[in-house]
Amino acid sequence: MNFSPTTSLSKSIKITGGRLIDPASDHDALADIYIADGLVQEISPAGSKNAKPADITIDASGKWVLPGAVDLCARVREPGEEYKGTIHTETKAAAAGGITHLCCPPDTQPVIDSAAVAALIQERAHQSGYAQVLPIGAMTQGLQGSQLSEMHSLHSAGCVGVSQLRRAVKDNRVLLRCLEYAATFNLTVFFQSVDLSLQGDGIVHESFTSTRLGLPGIPRSAETVALARDLLLVEQTGVTAHFGQLSCARSVELIASAQQRGLPVTADIAAHQLLFTEKSVDGFNSQFHVNPPFRSESDQRALINALQSGVISTITSDHQPHETAAKSAPFSATEAGISAIETLLTSTYKLVSDGVLTPLQWVSCLTNAPANIINFDAGKVAINTTANISIFDPNTEWTLAPELLHSEGKNTPLLNHTIMGQNHATICQGRLVYQLT
Repeated sequence: MNFSPTTSLSKSIKITGGRLIDPASDHDALADIYIADGLVQEISPAGSKNAKPADITIDASGKWVLPGAVDLCARVREPGEEYKGTIHTETKAAAAGGITHLCCPPDTQPVIDSAAVAALIQERAHQSGYAQVLPIGAMTQGLQGSQLSEMHSLHSAGCVGVSQLRRAVKDNRVLLRCLEYAATFNLTVFFQSVDLSLQGDGIVHESFTSTRLGLPGIPRSAETVALARDLLLVEQTGVTAHFGQLSCARSVELIASAQQRGLPVTADIAAHQLLFTEKSVDGFNSQFHVNPPFRSESDQRALINALQSGVISTITSDHQPHETAAKSAPFSATEAGISAIETLLTSTYKLVSDGVLTPLQWVSCLTNAPANIINFDAGKVAINTTANISIFDPNTEWTLAPELLHSEGKNTPLLNHTIMGQNHATICQGRLVYQLT
């Protein structure tokens, strides 16, 4: 496999014979694409005789040509936790996975609560050159939940929204003021709704399985009680809100009701919630330790149904790379999270091969839908737009070995599993940054 950062000189690129799937334009047909000066210059039917010569030609026959994926939640660990990953390693992993844009949550060290930290992250990503990193700013100073951050300056520094993640807020009045302030500047608030008092010391879904395993459980109400509160405050303030990493059926019902009432609300689901349920924690495999936890099969079905109906519009990686030691202790003492940025496309392609989603639905969940949520010009393949493209081979069957992962984190339950579908090449900002050889 070859990597080439986007800081290298731009070359003209021709992609021939691929199936172009672009939900933004409802395009699904074989096409040739010509890229020059960083832009898509021409899209023509496959085999057109007027195709221009190019410095690089990629034969995409039998492959799918997709907009570069936009990931709304992926930790790069830098600054502060470089022993888990760096902007360089994690954006390189993103390129290998077909992701051209990723949103970095604010829980870096220091926290993204100042324009300086936001600028640092973007500059480091530009220097690495494999993917564009879009920071999400902290809603409160230091994520401490007491004092509002300088949201306007964060937005001016390139933050696509603000979030408190799963950190506590001092009280509901502080949260209300945060949402009012965000609404004033038309900032999107990224929620990860949780009532920490109900979550307690839980680490898996509260059920018969948790009792049998002797592991403290997290009830669904830890998510739904907080989600109901958050939706009421969204309704009061009119702020644009995105709810990330939903895990249970009742949460879907609450989001659907809010959308039916016309609230400016969107939602996503982490890819691993589509693959596993609470049964996966049998055997105490710490690779299945995630937060929110894997829930029941009925919850998983509700999440999939919500993707089909559009109530949930986006799939994220919720990428959390960890060092080996973080997952080597007994289950209850390990850190939550999965290294998932490289498998976002490949793991969720199963929804297409199983007939759950159409190719257009699947691509939309990974590209134009998340781009629209952050109001960013990405997630599409159109003439005179910046070329951000993934070339995906749906027919390749391969085994995910640790040495194939470019992320510093090897913490994924998919290790040594056979997967159908693989990213073949990635073009970011008009440059070929990754190609499988």
